[in-house]
Amino acid sequence: MNIVRKCYCRSYQLAFRLAMPLLPYREPERFDSIDALPPLLERLKIRSILLVTDRPLREAGVTQPLEELLEQSGIHCAVYDGTRANPTVRNVEEARALYLGSGCQGIIAFGGGSSMDCAKAAGARIVYPKRSVNQMKGLLRVLRRLPPLIAIPTTAGTGSEVTVTAVITDSEQRHKYTMNNFTMIPHYTVLDPAATRTLPPALTATTGMDALTHAVEAYIGGSTTKETRRYAREAVRLVFENLETAYQNGDDLAARKNMLHAAHIAGIAFSKSYVGYVHAVAHSLGGQYNTPHGLANAVLLPIGLELYGPCVYRKLWELGRSAGIVDQATPEQEGAAAFIAAIRDLNGRLGIPEKLPEIRREDVPAMAAHAAREANPLYPVPRLMDAAELELFYEKAADWSR
Repeated sequence: MNIVRKCYCRSYQLAFRLAMPLLPYREPERFDSIDALPPLLERLKIRSILLVTDRPLREAGVTQPLEELLEQSGIHCAVYDGTRANPTVRNVEEARALYLGSGCQGIIAFGGGSSMDCAKAAGARIVYPKRSVNQMKGLLRVLRRLPPLIAIPTTAGTGSEVTVTAVITDSEQRHKYTMNNFTMIPHYTVLDPAATRTLPPALTATTGMDALTHAVEAYIGGSTTKETRRYAREAVRLVFENLETAYQNGDDLAARKNMLHAAHIAGIAFSKSYVGYVHAVAHSLGGQYNTPHGLANAVLLPIGLELYGPCVYRKLWELGRSAGIVDQATPEQEGAAAFIAAIRDLNGRLGIPEKLPEIRREDVPAMAAHAAREANPLYPVPRLMDAAELELFYEKAADWSR
């Protein structure tokens, strides 16, 4: 990246960092069980609500206890279960239409990050009826308060129940982008480990690595605070101590609860300190190939940390200490390498591949350009890269040897 562009990016990031304490970040009111919802909805005077979820969850009966609870409480529940793994503009419009047609007064997002992203974007379309979803992409385009939004995560990874972000795919353009607005933080969240109990091992693994990626990228960037560093270190510790247990035994509710907490605080950390190129590249892969976000992050994280080079050695050493991988006497470069190796080893034990075979050489320049546009100048990455430099992420993640 040329020096003029670097100066612009760093100046933009500095201005945003200085403004952050003045921005209206908030945390949702938290509950431990869905049993808290009927009294909450009564307090909010909500008699009809939209449930945004996905079809596999509903067909597996995971949403049934919630639907029955709402019915028993006399609350009408319209269900939108068409959410895709990478929610699309069409998903958002369908959810919005059902909300309006059913006379709903609030939204429950039940599922992983995709359901929450769809619900957030639908809420934005409800309060901005004359704007398309694409017109609201980017930073601070949604300033109006959304309808009451309740998030119930069934995965422990995205942290979407506490973040400012929704990630949407434009299927026609084969492009995935973010909407970043403080108004899109859910108003309430239910962190119930029982809701994650049926999550298959493969999704437990990739969503858990998503949480780790949030924590690591928030920690190594240039816009950290004492609070976000503390949350990121704690999240890293919890992931290394609990993810493999949750993967091997989904009924271990203690491990599930700890992973929910890790995802939650990692979400707070990256909402305030932002992410980096791993996320930008992962979003481009999701838009181009529908690659699941957690899987893309898991594969890309060690690659990205190596590409950043010496500028992250100290911080990776510190995270290695939090994870119990290195000790005080370990040299920084050695500790950073050990932490990256530990991420790769954890991926391997979780059955996560080292490569993404869907990546095609001819698609790389366009995807790298998308990633560069998303990340620069907003993401306070430890080392700035342009689109040409970001192509290395794809090349190292690709399986072109076949």
